[in-house]
Amino acid sequence: MLDRPGWGVPEISVHLGLPEAEIHAGLDRLSELRLLRPKFSDPSILRPVSLDVGVQILLARREEEVRRAQEEFAAGRAAVLQILETQARADGGGYAYEELPSIERIQDRLERLTHSCTERLLSFHPGGAQPLAQLEASKPLDAALLGRGVEMRTLYQDSVRNDQDTLRYAQWLTDSGGQVRTTAVLPIRMVLFDRTAALLPVDPDNTAAGAVQVSGPCVITALTALHETVWERAASFGTAADRERDGEGLTGQERQMLKLLSRGMTDEAAAKQLGIGVRTARRMMSSLMQRLEARSRFEAGVLAERHGWLP
Repeated sequence: MLDRPGWGVPEISVHLGLPEAEIHAGLDRLSELRLLRPKFSDPSILRPVSLDVGVQILLARREEEVRRAQEEFAAGRAAVLQILETQARADGGGYAYEELPSIERIQDRLERLTHSCTERLLSFHPGGAQPLAQLEASKPLDAALLGRGVEMRTLYQDSVRNDQDTLRYAQWLTDSGGQVRTTAVLPIRMVLFDRTAALLPVDPDNTAAGAVQVSGPCVITALTALHETVWERAASFGTAADRERDGEGLTGQERQMLKLLSRGMTDEAAAKQLGIGVRTARRMMSSLMQRLEARSRFEAGVLAERHGWLP
């Protein structure tokens, strides 16, 4: 586009030997990155920014993403620590927060809290299909809980219905007396033991960074309310949640996909949130575009709003 400013989609398609659909997708991506802008004389025609300006835009965008992520993480961590410190003082200096930096310490604490759990265990398991080794390691603990009559409410993402290992484990849980539901997106990985303690990741995007154990009535009540809210909206295991359609003919995953992409997320980031593969996410978006009869993602966003699929 820099070398041949007069070319349109057909000429670029022929020159690159790519189908026009891929050219449209490329133009959409360049527009998202602000590397293409409408011509002043004809807004329907896109023109590329100069190379030096484009490089500066990309660098500035990445720097802003990194800065925003660092600020959000720091602010969230500070807020949680403040709540926990306040709660600890209110409890007379009782235990409220502890970091568990290694997988071994997390596993040891998980076993200890599971053995002491007497009433109810609530959990979120984002990320789609769960590793088989992790499922096998959890089975004895879950069996012991259910054997003691502890209520178990487990939430997975809808995408686990396409994974045989996780599907078999979910079926075993329900057959053993546990309750399992699925939803398109889960907010965070979490295990909540009775009304006394919860295990959460230090960094939701990097589970290898370790976990924290939190306690105190204020925090546990909030986390319990979060779980109950998501649970009420989730689909019971045994129903085809990933194929059930709402009044607009959208599945839960499709609606979440539109929302995530409308917030500026890439296919990769949206796929991670939904717990599905990038190819699956792209096929889903392609299907939505066909149903909307849209030639580009920008046009799909406009049409989705007109159809009431997006607020």
